[in-house]
Amino acid sequence: MRRLLRTLFHLRRPTPATMTAASSGTLAGVALATYTVSASVPIQAADAPTDAKNKTHHNKSGNGFINPWESWKPLAPLQIVSNILWRRISGIANNPVLTSPLTVQTPTFLPSRTASTALRATWLGHACMYLEFPSGLRVLLDPVFEERCSPAGFPGPKRYTPTPCGLGDLPVVDIVVISHSHYDHLSYPSVMELAKLHPKALFAVPLGLESWFRDAGIQSVVEMDWWQEIDITLSPNAAEGVKWEVTAAAAAGTPAAQSPGGPITARISCLPCQHTSARTPFDQARTLWASWAIKSGGKSVWFGGDTGYRTVPMLLPTVDDYSAPYADLPRCPAFKDIGKLRGPFDLGLIPIGAYDPRYLFSSMHADPADAVEIMKDTGCKRALGVHWGTWVLTEEDGGAPPKRLKEVLRGKGMPEVGVFDISDVGESKEY
Repeated sequence: MRRLLRTLFHLRRPTPATMTAASSGTLAGVALATYTVSASVPIQAADAPTDAKNKTHHNKSGNGFINPWESWKPLAPLQIVSNILWRRISGIANNPVLTSPLTVQTPTFLPSRTASTALRATWLGHACMYLEFPSGLRVLLDPVFEERCSPAGFPGPKRYTPTPCGLGDLPVVDIVVISHSHYDHLSYPSVMELAKLHPKALFAVPLGLESWFRDAGIQSVVEMDWWQEIDITLSPNAAEGVKWEVTAAAAAGTPAAQSPGGPITARISCLPCQHTSARTPFDQARTLWASWAIKSGGKSVWFGGDTGYRTVPMLLPTVDDYSAPYADLPRCPAFKDIGKLRGPFDLGLIPIGAYDPRYLFSSMHADPADAVEIMKDTGCKRALGVHWGTWVLTEEDGGAPPKRLKEVLRGKGMPEVGVFDISDVGESKEY
């Protein structure tokens, strides 16, 4: 039985990554210098909310984590599965349209670290985003480049929108940020390929996931709890790998100043979201889930990862779950804390898909209406919708999230373009 489970869920000890000599990234024959990362030891921010300081999100049993808010009232996993099966057998379930609603274009990345004074975000599908900061920092979020997001290669959701490029097409990766352990956000093959292509990259992961990476032979990894922060310094032309410096710099209010022509500096903050984690049926909520803030070169990004906002009861499809009395359902308070203590942000990367039916998935997956509220709470000046249009995870049609987003924006009197946008796969937008 153990052998079967290892086969199905990739529980076998991963083969260590081949840590080849670092090569500088290239794009159209133009070299991008590879930098060495120095990182402060994670320190809890002095202005963290009281519930974070009291570790209310840590399971009292000492084994795993919880969402400590009234907004989190999910069904048990077995209830969700049984409801999904009942909906399919009874014919109630919507059969999502598999045709991709998206245009896929070959991405164009900057030819050098100093080629733009803007923040540049390129959507690579689902929750994966490549960020080019004006400081020169290059960050990759939740990379999953496989056909299926599942424990094994044959079952599970199959990609219906192709990737716009391969991992080998990314010119350089300094930091890889992982939001949580679900297979549509954390891919063993993609992580291993990244470790080979960019051996100096630092992986930033939520609490409990560090051992997964170290078992895979990846040593340049740091795990963080909610409201912990690290300061990053990238130094050019250094031979060493990641260096850890014990410093209280991360407890300060602002990142270190950027010197023209000098090292690249950044601050990475691990922040709350309302979700859960699992790689197998037996490790539910054993590792933490997180949203992230990244600040560098005068620009800031908040990455929502995968998150819910409220818990919506079973309603008729014609009922607006923001109408009375449902408008007063408890909302996750963590996002207002993030906006107050870490905002505003130049860009929010906020999930808008995998939400239907709401009574099954609202606790863990925001819909477009929730996403707009999350944007407001977190203080994001602009936003891009992610976590949609790649795999069929729930019942809504592939093109439903952006259509619903425009309806919500229109209903709130907000511009349909220029505030909370969507992107073609492979498209780059500047902020």
